[in-house]
Amino acid sequence: MSYCKDFYQMMVEGSQAHARWELEMSTNILGSRRRKTILICLLIPIIMGGIAIAGGDGVGLPHVIGGKSAYMPSFYTPVIFFASIFVGVCAGLITGCIGAGGGFIIAPALMSVGVKGILAVGTDLFHIFAKAIMGSVLHKKLGNISVSLAVTFLVGSIVGATLGGMLNRYLYDLNPVLSDMFITAVYVIILGFLSFYALLDYFKARKGDMAASAPGAGAGESIPPLGQKVQSVHIPPMLTFDEGVTPGGRKISAIFLVLSGFIVGMAASIMGVGGGFLTFPIFVYGLGVSSMTTVGTDIFQIVFTAGYSALSQYAIFGFVFYTLAMGMLLGSLIGVQIGSLVTRVVPGIMIRGFFALAVSAGFINRFFALPEKLQSLKIIAITKDTGAILNTIGNGLFFLVIGAFMVWVLYAFFSNISALKTEGH
Repeated sequence: MSYCKDFYQMMVEGSQAHARWELEMSTNILGSRRRKTILICLLIPIIMGGIAIAGGDGVGLPHVIGGKSAYMPSFYTPVIFFASIFVGVCAGLITGCIGAGGGFIIAPALMSVGVKGILAVGTDLFHIFAKAIMGSVLHKKLGNISVSLAVTFLVGSIVGATLGGMLNRYLYDLNPVLSDMFITAVYVIILGFLSFYALLDYFKARKGDMAASAPGAGAGESIPPLGQKVQSVHIPPMLTFDEGVTPGGRKISAIFLVLSGFIVGMAASIMGVGGGFLTFPIFVYGLGVSSMTTVGTDIFQIVFTAGYSALSQYAIFGFVFYTLAMGMLLGSLIGVQIGSLVTRVVPGIMIRGFFALAVSAGFINRFFALPEKLQSLKIIAITKDTGAILNTIGNGLFFLVIGAFMVWVLYAFFSNISALKTEGH
């Protein structure tokens, strides 16, 4: 039980690190006229191209880039575009307000409205990649990157991302329902684990046991026990890093970097989450890398892992819905800014509660969607109507919770806007 609790704490800190990255990317894009121009220049041709595809028959387009005969056309309609902005705003509000990555609700939200799981994954990865490319300030972080660690890690992450993408595509070609069931089951396991411990953490905090469960507790520059064990294994080639933290630096076998990259790449490619929420806990707790080096290396790997996965494993096979991705990008840029401002005017315990609620909503949504998919595959014996009813209940609860959260955050923002303005000055 204590190991699971420690793992949960690592996941939370990883999610918080990814949320800080999201906020930084958003601020960089919105705060730069050049970056905003790039965003507009990307947005216009994608939408106009989508309108042209929607208006024609798509016959002249190669199958792999989204013609109507591909798995899903990348066409444009106002409803789809504005719905994607809404999804992006919700994810951004969660990220900014609770200080933890809201990306875990994107794929469930898209799947809930009928988007195939593999398309939701590919689209989410593309949206993360677009944000990373436009908002990255990698040159400012180069001093915090261990090039040897980053490159070795990317070897593993590219292999993992390739296998994850191949697995998703294989299952989809075999049976689209099987593909949806697999992606749903992965989310049920991950979000179920996070949901249980997030609720436990919240109720402990309510009782005043803040020290034991406070985010970031125990995090420091000393090497955690697992990291010490990993660094004590001397399997060539050995890599030196953290020279600026410890005299002479620290050393670790390249094999552990490759394995870690493989795990992150596989998770990113299967779930469409970029892998950022896993890199931080793996580096800091599993490998014993300093948080300073981890932050820079994490930004570096997100650009390449998400980009490689999105383009090579999904986009060229027709599994990216471009107008949907750009709508989510626009929405998340706005949402994360508003959410981060709201954290200044609401109690920390409330933010903790909403984190638990948001994760639980995602878990409930995918948990209730699973029976219908298992029934379609003849794995469980329930009627088709029962499966459909359970799925509807899960969707209803999910959008009710996320909608209520969005209303609450916007209410907190607008009711305290004068105080926020004063604080800004």
